[in-house]
Amino acid sequence: MTRLRVPTDAEEFPAAVAALLSALAGRPGFRDGHAGEAAEEPGLWALVTVWEGVGAYRRALSAAEVKIAGAPVWVHAVDEPGVYAVD
Repeated sequence: MTRLRVPTDAEEFPAAVAALLSALAGRPGFRDGHAGEAAEEPGLWALVTVWEGVGAYRRALSAAEVKIAGAPVWVHAVDEPGVYAVD
């Protein structure tokens, strides 16, 4: 999960998130992903992805197409832990 602080006038942001999710969906180990803006706090978004494991997630992040698609999204990332293991 990645929280993102996005200017409320960033009209292109939803399309950038969609492009990133599309790039991630093409990587081995991807199970699901979605994003949304907080109802109570405009400009605060959450990007949630589910993977077969941490290794698949980390390998996906190193793919060139993911780096390119992710740049306009991750520039807004809140600096905090974003990878969680679920039992």
